[in-house]
Amino acid sequence: MSPRVSVVVPAYNNADYIALTIESILAQTFEDFELIIADHSSTDNTKEVIARYSSDPRITMLDTPSGGGALRNWNRVTEAATGEYIKLVCGDDLLYPDSLLTQVAAIESDPAVTLVASTRDIVDARGTVVVARRGLAGLRGTVRGAVAVRRTVVVGSNIFGEPACVLIRRSTLKKVGLWDSQFPYLIDETTYARVLLEGDFLAVPEPLAAFRISDSQWSVRLVREQSAQASAFHRWLRAEHPAVISALDLRVGNARAWLMSHVRRFAYLWLRRRMNTIDE
Repeated sequence: MSPRVSVVVPAYNNADYIALTIESILAQTFEDFELIIADHSSTDNTKEVIARYSSDPRITMLDTPSGGGALRNWNRVTEAATGEYIKLVCGDDLLYPDSLLTQVAAIESDPAVTLVASTRDIVDARGTVVVARRGLAGLRGTVRGAVAVRRTVVVGSNIFGEPACVLIRRSTLKKVGLWDSQFPYLIDETTYARVLLEGDFLAVPEPLAAFRISDSQWSVRLVREQSAQASAFHRWLRAEHPAVISALDLRVGNARAWLMSHVRRFAYLWLRRRMNTIDE
């Protein structure tokens, strides 16, 4: 029989953290899951670290040829999944022990729900929590998917969080064509929007995952590109779904996306100084 949940990990150059990620998944209190890991031609020893877990019958290990960006590896692990529900976990993030138990119960409470998300903690390279219970922008319980999509646009940032915070019906994800990378920095948020426009959203207020920040998130270039792609994402939603996103929503969301990109940069710079101070 197929497992209820497929936890899929698209790994790339995660040698420093992938073991912690795998251990957090294997430690779930919900046991009916498979774990599929694909290494995307890493240039460090990620593949060797993953191989340490080859004897666990819950784990399937795959290789993804180089090229194709995140989309190729995210779709690689997702296409291999057999579970009713999908949880994608990046190779440096963490699940808390009751993540699957809580989110499976939530999504199975209502057949109209296509996506469940929780708040998450943001941690530094050492795993220290630097921001707690981040996400959801005040949403609680079940809301229409279109309402949740409008909310993420108006707020100007991804209110659902990184994939580790999210559980998706695999049938709906397949229906919308799997992961959507037309806006590469928003591959998760764009896909969530597609999934949510097919059903309802359920928000779980407790933190069930941890997202690890990295040096790559401190660059000025990245901040500019993320802001530009957020605006493009909003315009695309407005053009495709004018009944969901109004012209005013678009203006407000774009202004807030620009502001949030700069807030994130200042926050990351502060965190870098904080970690450098601790190292000294």
